[in-house]
Amino acid sequence: MKIKDTNLNWTLNVIARVLVGLVFIFSSFVKGVDPMGTSFKITEYLTAWTFLGMSFDWLTPLATIMSMGLITLEFLVGVLLLTGGFRRFSAWLLALMMLFFTFTTLFDAITNEVTDCGCFGDAIKLTNWQTFWKNVLLDVPTVWIFLTRNLRRKLRFERDMLISLFAVVAMVVFGLYNINNEPCIDFRSWKVGNQMIDMDKDAQVKSYVTYVNKETGERDEFLSDELVQRMEDPEWEQKWEWESSRVEDPHEIRADGFSMLDMDMNDHAKELIGSEEYLLIATIHHLEKVNKDGVEGIEEAMEWAEESGVQMVLLTSALAEDVQSFLYANGFDNLEFYFADATAIETMLRSNPGFILLKGGKVLGKWHYRHADDIEDFKLLF
Repeated sequence: MKIKDTNLNWTLNVIARVLVGLVFIFSSFVKGVDPMGTSFKITEYLTAWTFLGMSFDWLTPLATIMSMGLITLEFLVGVLLLTGGFRRFSAWLLALMMLFFTFTTLFDAITNEVTDCGCFGDAIKLTNWQTFWKNVLLDVPTVWIFLTRNLRRKLRFERDMLISLFAVVAMVVFGLYNINNEPCIDFRSWKVGNQMIDMDKDAQVKSYVTYVNKETGERDEFLSDELVQRMEDPEWEQKWEWESSRVEDPHEIRADGFSMLDMDMNDHAKELIGSEEYLLIATIHHLEKVNKDGVEGIEEAMEWAEESGVQMVLLTSALAEDVQSFLYANGFDNLEFYFADATAIETMLRSNPGFILLKGGKVLGKWHYRHADDIEDFKLLF
């Protein structure tokens, strides 16, 4: 299908390239901030999906490389679309990527094997169906970009090559920096400055109920205490039916699925996170991947905690016997430890190990094990 080279068609091409290009650049940036998060999401896909009885678990060691490849490619396409570089190449690349994304998210929406695609990292959370329809919307300008890829095309090889090299190098450097440090922008619940638990002892637990109007489909949520008053109306139960209820406990940890279990499976999360004293938590989500530098980081953190009189504990997802062997082998016998789900720990810190300082339920600082010596800066707080 040949599209005429008119001013209108060219204008629509430019608008389409700008819109899709900006989405791709934004998407790649929020993932480039946290490539390890994208790596974890790719691992989730590889372990959840099968095709014709074949699993993809064997690819999980390459998850970080695949993460960087996807992020860099997405950023490159976005930059080329905005600058008009390599227009035929970028149009083909965009079309193939959107074809893959659309069918992948459709399958994901139908099966719900992975509940969040991670297309915008932790910055924006979308349901699987929202993600699919987002891709369908992007498919419209993508088709136009592909059909008009030859309009007013100029051969500017040197310029386009420089733009491409800059885009690839910039994103690779940016991504590697965030892999070797904690993400430079934190979109997660355990962000520095966040209050992870309500310290107001007088705060009350609130119960909410949702009712649906049988005739109009209108939904109304209100405190359960109000239900008694509403049910005094004799027509209430005839017009409305119960749909759902939820409890809002201000003293719950503001992180889904978070716990700190001891050897007897007792959860100490509330008392530890909500402590009025300083608490330094060393996190290890994969014990077998802790290297020599990580062990030295724990040692530095323990020395600082001991000198400063700060309670320090270890939070890990490993088996108890493996944790005890690790602590004994490295001379950390006196380090108190607790257990949590690996995903919950990865949400706290990407570093393995990593360190997080709290007081009164508030996150004061987070450090990659390579920067454990920076924890000493908090001596100024005492």
